[in-house]
Amino acid sequence: MDRPDFLKTVEVGTTVTGVVTSIETFGAFVGLGPVEGLITAPNLSWRHFEDPSEVLSVGQEVTVKVLDVDHDRGRISLSLKELQPDPMTEVHQKIGSVVTGRVSGVAPIGVFVRLDDGEGLLPQPETSPDHRPKIGEEIRVRIADVDLDRRRITLSLPE
Repeated sequence: MDRPDFLKTVEVGTTVTGVVTSIETFGAFVGLGPVEGLITAPNLSWRHFEDPSEVLSVGQEVTVKVLDVDHDRGRISLSLKELQPDPMTEVHQKIGSVVTGRVSGVAPIGVFVRLDDGEGLLPQPETSPDHRPKIGEEIRVRIADVDLDRRRITLSLPE
């Protein structure tokens, strides 16, 4: 099947399987037979990463969802993330739980803590005036609230 015929058969919303052909800072290209599709960085994973090579590797076979087919330009937009469970729904089920995370940032509003299922904010009033955690430090926090619409996790210190 040639490129134009392939583009006519691919439908938005379907899943296709291909092989990662290259990884760039902005995403990854996936070979789908006669066409390469692009997974942009925001569509690679729900989880935070610094470089797309942390998520995929060249030569890896992947199943992806078709987000868009641009027939005029001959381009296909893909998503790996759309086929993965949203970690925010998982962390929402853990409200009230005490978990361990690593401090990923410190700001005037509080301390950002990287958890297994995302990143949460330990607000300034929750931090101890005697000890403000440092970046890289591992700390125990309670998942106080999860705002699914705004995709925000609020943390507190365990009692």
